[in-house]
Amino acid sequence: MKRWALVVAGLYLVMLASLTVPATLLAFVPNIGLGDVAGVYRDWPYWLWLGVMTVSQCALLALPVRLAEGRPVTRGPVWCMVLAGGLMAGGLAAAAFFSLYELLYTNKAGDPGHFNRCCWAALGLGLLTWVLWAVVFDRISRNVPPEDLVSLQCRRLFQGSVLELLIAVPTHIVARCRDYCCAGFLTFIGLTMGVSVMLFAFGPAVFILFMQRWKRLHPTPSRPS
Repeated sequence: MKRWALVVAGLYLVMLASLTVPATLLAFVPNIGLGDVAGVYRDWPYWLWLGVMTVSQCALLALPVRLAEGRPVTRGPVWCMVLAGGLMAGGLAAAAFFSLYELLYTNKAGDPGHFNRCCWAALGLGLLTWVLWAVVFDRISRNVPPEDLVSLQCRRLFQGSVLELLIAVPTHIVARCRDYCCAGFLTFIGLTMGVSVMLFAFGPAVFILFMQRWKRLHPTPSRPS
């Protein structure tokens, strides 16, 4: 079952990497070229982001793997899932902050000092949200069966991503209508995080489909009575 979890995480990585260029071109058309977008593959922060998202997907799948293998559910896999879910919630909060910042502080968007303060504020908000939602998910995990925890947490992340996109999409449209340098960059972070977490939340469902398909192809032989 761990192999199928790695397959799901790998597909998630490939999906994010393959969507990077078309999504960026669509978000900034007609002011950006293919060569400019392709340059992101040479930037280490981009690969760091992909690595964090992929490792988090693996952590999210730790509990479903245990359930699929029929092993006892310990607090370790639960905490992996709780921390991964909290991290995604924190990312959504930080991305929504970036989107609202660019909408409200247009005149200061090009000020490096103000931008740095914005980044620190977004980081602080993201860390605080991470801790708060990790605590919430942990409390939930103590009161519901593990199967329900998986579906509930993924449902909350999906709802959060939809809410964040409801902020990021209109703010990005407004920002792109303005004429200052790099207009729409911060709101694009909001778009990216919203779509990434939405796909992230489908990980356990995809894993379960893989698992069911594998069991149909490799049925367990019945023991002679």
